[in-house]
Amino acid sequence: MHHRLIYVTVLIIDLLMKPFVFIFFMFVIALGSAQEWHTDFSEAKNIAKAKDLPIVLVFQGSDWCAPCIKLDREVWSTDEFKDYAKEHYVMLQADFPRRKKNALPKEQLNKNKALAEGYNQQGIFPFVVVLNADGEVYGETSYKKLSPKEYIKEMNSFIK
Repeated sequence: MHHRLIYVTVLIIDLLMKPFVFIFFMFVIALGSAQEWHTDFSEAKNIAKAKDLPIVLVFQGSDWCAPCIKLDREVWSTDEFKDYAKEHYVMLQADFPRRKKNALPKEQLNKNKALAEGYNQQGIFPFVVVLNADGEVYGETSYKKLSPKEYIKEMNSFIK
């Protein structure tokens, strides 16, 4: 009887653990393919110089700007874009959330404001600026109903 109880207990634990193991591995896989967004301009410029890549600076309101959310869902979050961007861009995000629960630390908010003063004085959201490693503007765009491939093509058309 004791062995049967142990067997049943092990079986139950095994059944309960399978979803957790699956979720854990999915999380690890997702992390491995995640687009790396930088939030520090100096760091992004250093990486861009070291790898000879352009910087894609994205101004967004992640929790209030409908076109920003669409651009994220339709382009930035797609596997097609993330796979391409990993090798071809340094992604820099300047987010301006409005909800209290999404508030940025004051230091980060100040960094984002400084970027906006330099590159987005009109306060357009979303606003995408393609820069060289020295911070010089190649080109600018915003939300457009484009596929990831078409959006990549547009951004690449700015690069000299």
